Amino acid sequence: MAKQCKYSCDTAAETLEWIKAIADFIKPFSFLINAHVVNFFKDRLWEAVDEDWLQCLSNESVESLLLIPSGIVQDHWPTSLKEFILTLKSLVYPREQADLKKVFPNFQPTSLNSVLAQGMNLKKKHEVEVLSDIVSSVASAVRADAVIDVGAGQGYLAQVLAFEHQLSVVAIDACSHHGKVTNARAERIKKHYMAQMRKFGSGNQRLNVPQTITCNIMSLETLKSLTTMSSHKGDVEQPKSIEQDLELGLAGRGSSLVLAGLHACGDLSVTMLKTLLECEEVRAVISIGCCYNLLSEEGFANARIQYGFPMSCGVKSVNLSLGKSSRDLACQSAERWKSLGKDAGLHNFELHAFRAAFQMVLHKYFPEVGISPSIGRQGKALRRKQQRKIIKSELQAEESTYSDLPQMACNMEEACSVTHSGESEAGNTSGVRSDVDALFTKMSLHTGSTCETTMSTYKYSLFEKFCQSGLCRLGLKPSDDINFLGIWKEVEPYVVCLS
Repeated sequence: MAKQCKYSCDTAAETLEWIKAIADFIKPFSFLINAHVVNFFKDRLWEAVDEDWLQCLSNESVESLLLIPSGIVQDHWPTSLKEFILTLKSLVYPREQADLKKVFPNFQPTSLNSVLAQGMNLKKKHEVEVLSDIVSSVASAVRADAVIDVGAGQGYLAQVLAFEHQLSVVAIDACSHHGKVTNARAERIKKHYMAQMRKFGSGNQRLNVPQTITCNIMSLETLKSLTTMSSHKGDVEQPKSIEQDLELGLAGRGSSLVLAGLHACGDLSVTMLKTLLECEEVRAVISIGCCYNLLSEEGFANARIQYGFPMSCGVKSVNLSLGKSSRDLACQSAERWKSLGKDAGLHNFELHAFRAAFQMVLHKYFPEVGISPSIGRQGKALRRKQQRKIIKSELQAEESTYSDLPQMACNMEEACSVTHSGESEAGNTSGVRSDVDALFTKMSLHTGSTCETTMSTYKYSLFEKFCQSGLCRLGLKPSDDINFLGIWKEVEPYVVCLS
């Protein structure tokens, strides 16, 4: 039943065919992709969904719901729902890992030593090892004089390219603090390499140290100007005028450059590609983009001359517009949802329900706040606080079972008994944590527990705390006139629809 991707980007014509297929598919569902989850209750978004789909999914297991982003359907689902999910899956760009050795025959990333890898987590270390070898290979192939690391951050990639691959590197970042960290880190690495050279009798060897430029790259012109500055000496911090620096003779004309970016955010990757087309000094671009939801988009209240999306004439030709909500949706990871598991999935659904209900509070009592303000990780912080209280309570009691809900549940211990079979030794936190997981499974929004009334009251208690925390985050003072309970009762019947 599974539909495999039948499209290709091998030619421009095939790429355009794929673009048109995506545009034709999503246009009828614009109401869905442009909807924001925080407005689920306020805008009664469930009313726009097919009733058969809604009824089917409302009774579906959490595990099955978490597989939908991966394109996995169940046989008993309505035919139209299965067709929708499978067609969507067939349009998704494949995520299989490429065989880099086919593209770069000499590709052989080396493991970073402890000095270069200092401060990197395993993911960052892997990314830098692989990308630095690719950048080095490309720079050698195009005979580049220098590499410009765009959005360099703390200089991890730039320093590996300079010290390990012996390339001339300019590290550009908008944050002056990052530039200072890069310089300080480079000095420590330089001392290590100089000590190694003295130890092995190669003290006359020249070391490449990354140059740093602090500049907010807001336009194509800015990056084009910076590409002509790669051969100047010394660091530049927040130049008042790129053109002024060029007039002072800081520019290096006739250079052959490579632009590299690891997690070049939003429009930055687009700007790098445009620079490749318009700046003859740039011979290649190697970019791992990120945060595509932050792309600027033409026609969405962006007073800009240049936009990050759409970039190609092909997308422009099909009149495809997305909007912030749909770009946020596109950045969701199917693999992450699939790996959550039942308990984490229920927790996630619950936090979304609290946030959407909180939007009802803002809409009714604080209309001046605006649309969908960010309140941070209030829900996750609240849940962690609740879990810590439970663990602390169980450790103090030195009991192996839960006989009642904790005191934090509005002093309602006597109303519901949640037990966990088996024994655990006092102080065994792993056993307590497994009991906590079992407790929160019972407390989920989808529970079929016999203490349904108590669970509903407890959920309201958490919701009210969520709202109080959110209002505090927004600098708003809660009023006695706010009917938190009335809003929760209004949305509670539709909570299952949100999931």
